[in-house]
Amino acid sequence: VVQAKGIGIPPTKLSGDSNARTEALTDAKLNASHVILKIIKELRITGTTVVGDYAIQEPAIMSKIENMVNNAKVVKKEYLTDGTVKIEMELNLRGGFAQLILPKEIKPLDSIKLVTMNKSSTPVFTGLVVDAKGLGVRPVMVPKIIDENNQEVYGSAFVSREYAVQQGMSGYSRDLKESLKDKRVSDYPLVVKGLKTSGPGRSEIVISNADASKLRGISESLYFMKKCRVIIVID
Repeated sequence: VVQAKGIGIPPTKLSGDSNARTEALTDAKLNASHVILKIIKELRITGTTVVGDYAIQEPAIMSKIENMVNNAKVVKKEYLTDGTVKIEMELNLRGGFAQLILPKEIKPLDSIKLVTMNKSSTPVFTGLVVDAKGLGVRPVMVPKIIDENNQEVYGSAFVSREYAVQQGMSGYSRDLKESLKDKRVSDYPLVVKGLKTSGPGRSEIVISNADASKLRGISESLYFMKKCRVIIVID
């Protein structure tokens, strides 16, 4: 979510008037909405594209974004004795907003059947954790993981739009140990180490060819990547 606080001060001309608080509340909402919209315009879709640049090319999309912002949820409201109103608003970036912003190439994928192994076999991987600590990775809505030969290992072609819209293409965390226990990647995630970033924007993560081969070699990877069961650990 994007959160912002707003403050509304009742107009002097309405001091003591019953409409003063209403005016202050409206002002506080406008203030918070302005901050949310500013933040959203700076959100990175990819390493080279931010929401503001993308939406300015599509007036209808910008209009829908502004409408979402104006209808953002008020999560906290405080009335002070002098008539001032303080509020906190938030907008969820998943669901409708993600549907609007995520690239069209992220499409619904056909069902992938998970083949479970017998009890004596190696446990089935349930997700992917990329340890990118120390690389200065910048979070984006559409992350990309590549191998040392610049071949894509995880990105928009690997996920189903349904899951990308509802929970994002990846989670971001600052704690590796906590990530390993996160329900997003379930009980037995595959952990790989990021070697460096690639491309402009410091959002593409390079992993070793060995780790890439391991990921490509396990049948269950298509299943958990489709469902966006990926966490990227950053600074």
